[in-house]
Amino acid sequence: MLEVAVIEKPSVAAATLEPVRARLLHELVEPASASVLASKLGLSRQKVNYYLRGLEKHGLIELVEERRKGNMTERVMRATASAYVISPSACGPVAPDPSRSPDRLSTRWLLAVASRLVQDVGALIEAGATSGKRVATFAIDGEVRFASAAQRAAFAQELSEAVADLVAKYHDEGAAKGRSHRLVVALHPSMNQDKE
Repeated sequence: MLEVAVIEKPSVAAATLEPVRARLLHELVEPASASVLASKLGLSRQKVNYYLRGLEKHGLIELVEERRKGNMTERVMRATASAYVISPSACGPVAPDPSRSPDRLSTRWLLAVASRLVQDVGALIEAGATSGKRVATFAIDGEVRFASAAQRAAFAQELSEAVADLVAKYHDEGAAKGRSHRLVVALHPSMNQDKE
C-alpha cells in the first residue's frame, strides 16, 4: 500500500469525492469485506459491493484475498493508498497556473505554485514507479514567529537574497548532462490554531 497516491484523472477524482466512496476508502486502509463494511456504514452489502466495484475499476482499491463462505466467495479488499491527493491536472484547463499572474505576495499565486508542485510531484511519482527508480527530492518544513510585519518583510527579503545567491552559485546553464530542478520557497501564516 502506498502512503500517498496522486489522482490525475477527473473520473477518479470524482469517485474519491463521492461521500460514501470516500468513507469506504478511509475504512479500507485496513482490509475488509463488503459484509464487514456494510455493517460499519449501515448499508446493504449489495450497495457496498456497487461502490466497491467503482473504486476497484478506478484502481483505488485492490483485492487482498478471496475466501469461501458457504456457497459464495467473499472478497477482501484494501485501499491502494493510505491517503490520496487530487492533482490540479484533474481540473484540465481550469487548473491553477502560476504563469497567469505572477505576484510573489499574492495568496492566489502561492496557491497556484503549490498546485503546480502537486501536479509535478504527482507526475514524478508516476514516472518513478514506471521506471522503478526513486525520485530525488528534498523539502524543508518549519515555522517561524515574527514580532512584527516589518520583521516578516525583512526575513522575506533576506531569504530571497540568500536563495538567489545559492541558485547563482550552483546553477549551470551549460551543463550538457545536467537536469533542471524546480525550487519552491513559501512563507504563509501558520494555520495551527493551538499555537495562536
